[in-house]
Amino acid sequence: MSKKQSLLEIHSAVLLFGLAGLFGKWLPLSPFIIVLGRVFFASLTLFLVLRFSKLSLKVSPGKNLVLLFFLGLTLAVHWVTFFRSVQVSTVAVALLSYSSFPVFTAFLEPLFFKERIKAQSVLAALLCLFGVFLIIPRFDLNNAVYQGVLWGLLSGFTFSVLSIFNRRLSQQFSSLLIAFYQDFSATLILFPFLFLVPYRLDVQDILLLLILGVFCTAGSHTLFITGLRHIKAQTAAVLSTLEPVYGIIMAYFFLREIPSVRTLLGGVIILGTVLLVTLRGVKT
Repeated sequence: MSKKQSLLEIHSAVLLFGLAGLFGKWLPLSPFIIVLGRVFFASLTLFLVLRFSKLSLKVSPGKNLVLLFFLGLTLAVHWVTFFRSVQVSTVAVALLSYSSFPVFTAFLEPLFFKERIKAQSVLAALLCLFGVFLIIPRFDLNNAVYQGVLWGLLSGFTFSVLSIFNRRLSQQFSSLLIAFYQDFSATLILFPFLFLVPYRLDVQDILLLLILGVFCTAGSHTLFITGLRHIKAQTAAVLSTLEPVYGIIMAYFFLREIPSVRTLLGGVIILGTVLLVTLRGVKT
């Protein structure tokens, strides 16, 4: 039952992750400012939840604070590169290329946890990668889609690192505490960009950042970390490739973005892989 519950938590988080991509189009701001607003409201929300629940903010040993700060930096890079991908291309391109992170996880996770690399995990990851590269019309740095894919791949790599370390941390600390420290650290890291990049905020922008931070960050981040308690990061990583499916559907209805045939074909391959892994995860 715990594994089924974890799968539900991962899927719910992925739905919110998919919605977050649309904010890159709704907000006419630098990715640094978008992510700063996102992590600020997320960390504030998580702090209030922790205090209201009377949960301790203590982290020990101290080396874990250093790790959480590093993961906050990783989180900041992950989201900045993701929104950059959305802005230079489309929501579909950004989400599909970012969802390649199972490829990185399949090879990185065994190194950290001294586990054997399973052939099935590698095959599933490679299928996802093949689906992602189907969306590239040509390998030209001047091509917006190619740029979007490169930014998305970097976003995927950093998210893979987050998934791996969060798996270990979730065995020691509550998911709320982990999410709070990572979002708070990302806020501190990105704060100087308030003075480094030009921006102009109106009431609507602040409201959108509030929604992005509270619902699509604090809620989804906590759900994802909680789900990692009973399933491996490799499985969660492949399940998360449902994110572009949710995001593409919402982008069509809210942004009128229509993906190309190549993009749809890549999405079908990714979705098929995800469904197989989901069914296998429930049975094992």
